[in-house]
Amino acid sequence: MAHPVVHFELSGPDDRELAGFYAELFGWRVRPVPGIRYTRIDTGGGINGGVAAAADGPATATFYIETDDLQAALDKINLIGGKTVRPITELPGMATYALFEDLDGLVAGLVLGAGESGAPTAAQTEMPAADRADGPPVDWFEVLGTNATRSQRFYAEVFGWQVSPAAVGYGMVDTGTTRGIRGGIGAAGPGPWSTVYAAVSDVAATLASSERLGGSRVHGPVVIDDHRDIGALRDPAGNVLGVYHHRPH
Repeated sequence: MAHPVVHFELSGPDDRELAGFYAELFGWRVRPVPGIRYTRIDTGGGINGGVAAAADGPATATFYIETDDLQAALDKINLIGGKTVRPITELPGMATYALFEDLDGLVAGLVLGAGESGAPTAAQTEMPAADRADGPPVDWFEVLGTNATRSQRFYAEVFGWQVSPAAVGYGMVDTGTTRGIRGGIGAAGPGPWSTVYAAVSDVAATLASSERLGGSRVHGPVVIDDHRDIGALRDPAGNVLGVYHHRPH
């Protein structure tokens, strides 16, 4: 099975307050889930996500990798030096998932795929058309560890991803499917981190808006080449989220 990245999750003491930050910053649609402290996010493109209320522990921006066998994936992760952070957990009506740490202690998630049933997982389910956003899509994930080669080998061995060199210390990831989003794995400042990126129309303006709304600037805008700017923000809860703008050639 291919292992696409299909969902992202942010955390903070107040899920609704943090979701409101992103709704104002990006125009994303947010919808609290009744009965639990969780708010769904519809980005309008790429992958969707959610905000979990977490009163303790560091805030983390986590992407989720789909698999049809959670236990087999966790066994392989632990065998080659990773660590299970949260064992297989079922949230009825939501998803079945687990969390793990890679060799740098960066946290990523696993989510159970549809399997033979063909039914969409909670991570794939879209909001009703009337509630969908028209904001910047989340369409890139990134892992920045301390050793690019080691990180690339870890994710390739666990998930069968193909990593192609793109720059010194950075590789582009092909997850083996057109579903989900693509990403990159490397080792560079200002990481280490594992996070996702939103495609925005203006990196500088987005970072400035984030600061105005109570977030902060991690770095950027940085010109990567003749057609791409990148940056990263830290939201009021402490999650790091990347932003980029791709200019026409």
